[in-house]
Amino acid sequence: MDTAAQKTLVPGNVHAGGEAGRSSRPAPSLSDSFRSTRALSLALAEHLSDADATIQSMEDASPAKWHLAHTSWFFETFLLRDHLPGYRLFDERFPFLFNSYYEAEGQRIARFSRGMLSRPALDECIAFRRAIDHAMESLLGREDCAPLIALGIAHEQQHQELLLTDIKHALFQNPLGPAMFDRLPDTPQHKGEGWIEHQGGIARIGQDCADTRFCFDCEGPRHRVLLEPFRLSRSLVSNREWAEFIADGGYRDPALWLSDGWAWVNREGVEAPLYWHGDDHFTLAGWQPRDPDAPATHISYYEADAFASWAGKRLPTEAEWEVAAADADPAGGQQMDRAETVQPAATPDLFGSCWQWTRSAYLPYPGFSPAEGAVGEYNGKFMSGQFVLKGASCATARGHSRPSYRNFFYPHQRWQFTGLRLAQDI
Repeated sequence: MDTAAQKTLVPGNVHAGGEAGRSSRPAPSLSDSFRSTRALSLALAEHLSDADATIQSMEDASPAKWHLAHTSWFFETFLLRDHLPGYRLFDERFPFLFNSYYEAEGQRIARFSRGMLSRPALDECIAFRRAIDHAMESLLGREDCAPLIALGIAHEQQHQELLLTDIKHALFQNPLGPAMFDRLPDTPQHKGEGWIEHQGGIARIGQDCADTRFCFDCEGPRHRVLLEPFRLSRSLVSNREWAEFIADGGYRDPALWLSDGWAWVNREGVEAPLYWHGDDHFTLAGWQPRDPDAPATHISYYEADAFASWAGKRLPTEAEWEVAAADADPAGGQQMDRAETVQPAATPDLFGSCWQWTRSAYLPYPGFSPAEGAVGEYNGKFMSGQFVLKGASCATARGHSRPSYRNFFYPHQRWQFTGLRLAQDI
């Protein structure tokens, strides 16, 4: 967990499903989840050269091999070191290189310097992973380790998404437009029609994590909210609609923008979503024609808010989104099943394709308290200046998200698969 995907597990019943939006898919065992998650990360790396896996395009991003090693450091530090008697670190230098921001775990390399790590090479990072996987087999059946293993799996799934979005941003800097994958997946567009309406009233959101398979501490406690009547679009805003916004001068009209957003647009020279150029856009398969019916993605909170103003609508609150998604399948929609399936597609599902901005600040719920210990460092202290996104994206491992899940980013950030679903007062 390294940017806004930073959340902490609250240990609970690691065998049960979530409270809302249960999937009909059978839940794999913890051991199977561990092995499949670790294998998927390596499958992503198969497409990268050592040079690809080493570069860092900006401070918000990290090199691909750093993600591979950091997720292994997590299992080594919080499970093998602390729970496997006699375990010796794979390399005593690695904690300094691959700790992200855990103050309790000591000093670490500066985040903006991760791209300077020409050594260890990608092959060495993979060897580190394999050694950790072998050692972890001794702990997979231990019930006392199950909550931390579940956290490690969720943590690695977050880094899989970050690895994909970070390498996409890095490859985009190359004027040759290199591709990570040979082609885009076949993703036919099936746009949802109409609105999901809710008559308002008192609703309950969040999770009491002691009753669920797991959740991050920021998702609870479960609590009451008062909603006014609202409707939520069944479809994400499309590339076609976004092109209309651009053609109508959306990026040139200060009346549509928040003050900070208007300053950002002018300072950065923003004229379109990230990765757009003419009728093409940059993808993990290189430059491709842009599908007008696919969801618009790689947009900032500022852009989402301006588009909503232009459309005469607004962004949903996180409570509205969660209540609307209470009976939805969180494993539905366009999400990542294997390495080559990463591309947004229009679907009638609330989950998938791209994370959806809400107008809600990322703040603690009533009664929130961070988890104890080092793994509790990285949640409450990030509750400042960021906005909540709901759902899942095409780069989210299927089964990772749920209605109560709270992703969060700063309002100017847009290198993630972020999009927009409109809301309206009734």
